[in-house]
Amino acid sequence: RLLSLLQRRPYWGGPELADRLGVTTRTVRRDVQRLRDLGYPVESVPGEGGGYELGVGGSLPPLLLDDDEATAIAVSLGLSTGNAVRGIEGPALAALAKLDRLLPPRLRARVEAVRSSTVTIGPPEDAIDADVLVTLAQACDGHERVVASYRDRAGVASERRLEPYALVATGRRWYLFCRDLDRDDWRTFRVDRVADVRRTGHRFAPDPDAPDAASTVGRAITTAPYRHQAVVSFASTSPAALRRLVPPTVGVVRGDGSGGSVLTTGADDIDSLALHLVALGRDFVVDEPDELRAALRALATRARRASSPVR
Repeated sequence: RLLSLLQRRPYWGGPELADRLGVTTRTVRRDVQRLRDLGYPVESVPGEGGGYELGVGGSLPPLLLDDDEATAIAVSLGLSTGNAVRGIEGPALAALAKLDRLLPPRLRARVEAVRSSTVTIGPPEDAIDADVLVTLAQACDGHERVVASYRDRAGVASERRLEPYALVATGRRWYLFCRDLDRDDWRTFRVDRVADVRRTGHRFAPDPDAPDAASTVGRAITTAPYRHQAVVSFASTSPAALRRLVPPTVGVVRGDGSGGSVLTTGADDIDSLALHLVALGRDFVVDEPDELRAALRALATRARRASSPVR
């Protein structure tokens, strides 16, 4: 269990490890020494309270993986070979080949069952750099500040000092939820627009009152970038049912407190938004804006004309 924790993130404080394992700090020190005796380069980190980190090097013994972790890695590597992340296809295939040789028969059967029933149609619209993704993931996990070169939707480049909290995948793109230190605000960045990122070595204490990453990213990509923002109530449709119709990249769905749903979404073209809402096939009421109500009335007029008897 100690080795698994050390492999999970770059640094652990001694008291924190003891708390996670339910033992004393003296036991942690003893077990750290046992790992060193087995060949694992566990390094002591000076500072208040002291801590430990797992070093790297050619002599590092293999990772410890349980059945679910091994299956997840094998399946993920298989998907990565289909250009899911730019530059990772070859290394993913090589790692997958090695892992396949190590899997016991029962796990190989599980992995093959998932692979045989999974179809990937082409790469995503905006492939991302594998090194950027890995660096951001490590910084999120280790609560470490980064400096990133970013290009916004207008093509303007800037350098950002960030405290990364989470990576959010929508199925179409990857987004970074973070605290922008220079703007002193929570921000969402498209990872495919990050040209370069470097870890600074400076750790930060996560804000316990930080907004939820998934919902923040959801709002940022479904309403903020668009000319029109809309709030629509579906009194007779549950949130679960509406989420099956509206993907998280299109709108944010929440309950209305009485079994129905409220959808927040956005669009540059109000007529297309009206048509999309009608196409959902569910009863709804527009809470805002007035432009959407007008677009729906115009759509209804055209529909009545189209359905009138031919004279």
